[in-house]
Amino acid sequence: MVKKVVLAYSGGLDTSVMIKWLKDNYGCEVIAYAADVGQEEELKNLRTKALSAGASKIYIEDLKDEFASDFIFPMLKAGAIYENQYLLGTSVARPLIAKRQVEIAKKEKADAVAHGATGKGNDQVRFELTFKALAPGLKIIAPWREWELAGRADEIDYAQTHGIPIPVTKKKPYSSDRNLWHISYEGGILEDPWREPSEDMFLLTNSPEKAPGKPEYLEVGFKKGRPESVNGKRLAPVKLIQRLNRIGGRHGVGRVDIVENRLVGIKSRGVYETPGGTILYAAHQALETITLDRDTLHFKQLLAHKYAELVYNGQWFTPLKTALDSFIDKTQANVSGVVRLKLYKGNCSVVGRKSVKSLYRPDLATFEKEAVFNQKDAEGFINLFGLPLKVEALLKGRA
Repeated sequence: MVKKVVLAYSGGLDTSVMIKWLKDNYGCEVIAYAADVGQEEELKNLRTKALSAGASKIYIEDLKDEFASDFIFPMLKAGAIYENQYLLGTSVARPLIAKRQVEIAKKEKADAVAHGATGKGNDQVRFELTFKALAPGLKIIAPWREWELAGRADEIDYAQTHGIPIPVTKKKPYSSDRNLWHISYEGGILEDPWREPSEDMFLLTNSPEKAPGKPEYLEVGFKKGRPESVNGKRLAPVKLIQRLNRIGGRHGVGRVDIVENRLVGIKSRGVYETPGGTILYAAHQALETITLDRDTLHFKQLLAHKYAELVYNGQWFTPLKTALDSFIDKTQANVSGVVRLKLYKGNCSVVGRKSVKSLYRPDLATFEKEAVFNQKDAEGFINLFGLPLKVEALLKGRA
């Protein structure tokens, strides 16, 4: 029997309805919990909304510093990008939110946790894998997998019937998720992959057509793979991301429109804005090209694909992810320096990189006269490197 449940509460349609539904169907006390991971205006009046919907209390926790330092930056250092395009903004926030939810549940001596993720999406997995990893004894309640409400229209009717204030109407059916790293849009009008998103939907970025007609240059500094400065000014992680979001957004940088493969086997169309993240990924990858040796860089690129899958699939608190972090941290020991970027009309181009740990040697790379690299040595190298091809050709009787 459930006596007390901690609900991950956003103030949106789903979780607003769930407070009353949980009380009516489980006869339990409901404690709302909202994680501030950078939603900004979405947190306004959250306490009043939760209590008026029937919650006994609400926790509003500022997790932005932890989000940036312990979740976003490790993912950035790994170079993790899901299906070569998605910078994992929603995915990487869920383990943090669920981790703190477990801590509150233990503090409140709750016997259950609940979330608002649907039975078709990835978030249910991300929440529940974290619950299982950190508090396997807690009961997990997923109302979307239990209740009789068939969709968003039914939820809206339910809310109106019970006098629950909600932030959406049937005329605006697409949903969005915002945090410090990005904002995502899906559902409703976006479910047709042929339909171009309306320009008034975007919140973080100007359209490239309306972006400034003059390029802007900026420099991002790194220490051991972690970004720490913009244009020579040291900034704390949250401030640094916010600063780059503003700069990148002004130039229309960071928009992505993709059809991705969800973990549950469904293809889903998502539109994302990640201006600061796009800049940081470009800069970090550029710095690695001059500070990592070839074999380490290539092997790390292979692992980045797996790391992205782990984040996307909610497997943050797993032995494999922990092991990968150890490897990645080792690779980042020399990834310190400055990268210069050019932003213009939606494009983010790397135009310079430098590091005291650089492996790039002008005296080796030059096409001019030099004394370090003896070009005659290349003949013996090619002979050995091509020996298997030569042997195979001789076997096949080629002259």
